[in-house]
Amino acid sequence: MGSIDTAGYSFTAGPETVSFDSFLFDMDGTIIDSTAAVEKHWEGIGNDIGVSPEIILQTSHGRRTIDMLKILAPEKATWEYVQSREALLPKLYGSDAVEIPGARSLLDSLIALSAPWTIVTSGSLPLVSGWLKVLDLPIPEHLVTAESVQNGKPDPACYRLGREKLGESAGEGKEVLVFEDAPAGIEAGKAAGCRVVGLVTSHSVEEVLSAGPDWVVKDLTQVRIVRREEDGRAVLEIGGLLVRN
Repeated sequence: MGSIDTAGYSFTAGPETVSFDSFLFDMDGTIIDSTAAVEKHWEGIGNDIGVSPEIILQTSHGRRTIDMLKILAPEKATWEYVQSREALLPKLYGSDAVEIPGARSLLDSLIALSAPWTIVTSGSLPLVSGWLKVLDLPIPEHLVTAESVQNGKPDPACYRLGREKLGESAGEGKEVLVFEDAPAGIEAGKAAGCRVVGLVTSHSVEEVLSAGPDWVVKDLTQVRIVRREEDGRAVLEIGGLLVRN
């Protein structure tokens, strides 16, 4: 996603040990980085609707394509159009996507402990399932995608639905942890009653902090699952935490 300016900050605090009942992950910027493919995606759409992709990219990250189209070209804001365009990304630009450092290891650790988790994303089902297959990443039993809710992030509906899909482990009184990189997603996670780890992979430190995450890390390399308790909670260490120099 390019170099993010972190001047005045360092990722040197911690680790902190915390425990949670279940886990919700954003997709792009949290599990994978498909920036190069997304830029080509918006270039194609921009050509279709007569809007500069540079203008679109200023505000599109973390937001659903259909929500952007409702503003830029309402006549194109249909699921048929969105799904057809997004389905092409993994097929045409599969080599343009990479894993966020530490993502695969963290997911594998959760799966090994049978800890409840799923993905809550602004991408459509064809896009998300396509990327997971191309990169050979774990596919959760329940996905929350752009089509799943009426309103996208920062509306908390998507993370509330993620909690609902995980069932009892994410129900009332349970501690749920969200991993997010976009300010809109961080705000959605907090509004859904979750704690949030903010990643500085796509936005500036200041933008991430402004959304109010509970912890801020550079990526997922220093988030480590320690064990699963008898009560079902997963214990993890979060290191490399952001501090001001």
